[in-house]
Amino acid sequence: MTDTVLDATAWTCPAPLRDHPVVVMGHGGGGALSAELMEHLFAPAYGNEVLAGLTDSAEVRLGGARLALSTDSYVVRPLFFPGGSIGDLAVNGTVNDLAMSGARAAFLSAAFILEEGTELTVVGRVAQAVGAAARTAGVTVVTGDTKVVDSGHGDGIYLNTSGIGLIPDGVDIRPQRARPGDVVLVSGPVGLHGIAILSVREGLEFGVDVASDTAPLGGLVEAMLAVTRDLHVLRDPTRGGLATSLNEIAAASGTGIVIDEHRVPVPEPVTAACGFLGLDPWYVANEGRLVALVPPADAEAVLAAMRAHPSGAGAAVIGSCVADHPGGVVARSRFGGTRVVELPIGEQLPRIC
Repeated sequence: MTDTVLDATAWTCPAPLRDHPVVVMGHGGGGALSAELMEHLFAPAYGNEVLAGLTDSAEVRLGGARLALSTDSYVVRPLFFPGGSIGDLAVNGTVNDLAMSGARAAFLSAAFILEEGTELTVVGRVAQAVGAAARTAGVTVVTGDTKVVDSGHGDGIYLNTSGIGLIPDGVDIRPQRARPGDVVLVSGPVGLHGIAILSVREGLEFGVDVASDTAPLGGLVEAMLAVTRDLHVLRDPTRGGLATSLNEIAAASGTGIVIDEHRVPVPEPVTAACGFLGLDPWYVANEGRLVALVPPADAEAVLAAMRAHPSGAGAAVIGSCVADHPGGVVARSRFGGTRVVELPIGEQLPRIC
């Protein structure tokens, strides 16, 4: 690792006061502040049972079809990073949100918000990345929009994607279905995306290349569903990382979750970078990983199916659901000690998706 001087004045506090009267960066971090914003501002304003589920994608019915619908906006800085770009991220993020309900993504929209003065070659590169990622994921971009904001009022490009897909019969995947005894699986090493973004943003070098894990997960989910349609929970640990997703599942289901620290796959460059920067890799964002909670009778077969798929080659069992400490997450060390894994207030690394 090379010596690097960080400009502390450019960093944004990720954990502002909870009673802050204005919007702060933590409101977009996927942690407690984001949850409070949804619970106390947006949910009362919209008020419907579908939204109350607070899943990665909403399940809606149209005629006799069960559809999954998701939308997400991307404000990542920088626009291009090792392993991908804002274009890949926007497609894969929406495709993966749909996949977390078991749906096969079918159609996407793509809305570009461009800052005046942005080079059209840059816009073209992002558009090409969107198209290539959509083809890889097996979806079609069928509609979109373009807006331009004044120079100085954006970061070149913001991108919104929405997606729709069909949920197969017999599939009911949602965080409320977690049960004591469920086995917790993760599809591969965690923390790569957030560290890849930070390495470019801050000009850090860690001795080896760290690339984002951004990838579509629909094929992996299909392989898991081929083993059993009784997958209880799927989540992609993006903003707030693995720890936040586990806390959200525990809170929604009222179960406790115990994670074996030594079983969580964290790549050495991520461990080194987090140690250098004082970050916890469990809270660092991922863009091509999923967490699955499955019945114990199916866990071994589901794990084998995950490992047989390219997107799940590094899959591992990392813990289980328990009846103790309902709604909470506990990490257990190799020596038997435990610690509480809390829901973060904001986000360690803002603007990573």
